Amino acid sequence: MDADIRQAHNIPAAAFAWRFTVGSELIDIQDRVSNHAIVEILSDAAWEHSKSLGWDIDDYRQLGKWWVVRRHEVDYLASAVEGDELTCYTWPSGITRATAQRRHMLVRADGTAIASAMNTWAVVDMTTGKPCRIPPELAQAFDPAKFA
Repeated sequence: MDADIRQAHNIPAAAFAWRFTVGSELIDIQDRVSNHAIVEILSDAAWEHSKSLGWDIDDYRQLGKWWVVRRHEVDYLASAVEGDELTCYTWPSGITRATAQRRHMLVRADGTAIASAMNTWAVVDMTTGKPCRIPPELAQAFDPAKFA
């Protein structure tokens, strides 16, 4: 089923997949996953992917730099409700000296796309809070060519 979902939604085979069940904390007054919660899910999936690549909070602290989101672009495609089994596929899709792009596809277990998104990320110095160039270590770990 995973391969079928990836093919149907043009998700690269190397994309990270974060699976979870929708809990009540994600539900809004319309009894569906809120738009705000979807943005949180995208960020959580990116963090889980970072950890899977060997970049957890201690690694970023040692480097003295970390990623921050500069922009979210989300297309909301269908609703999800409490109890739904969702997978957030995510992968780096572009990188420059100063910013990186990450794609996401949030999909219900039946293959229905819930949201499609792209984030633009920048790296900031933890001490100054100012943007800086993406360090070579991060550029290598999140090289989009590895996930195409």
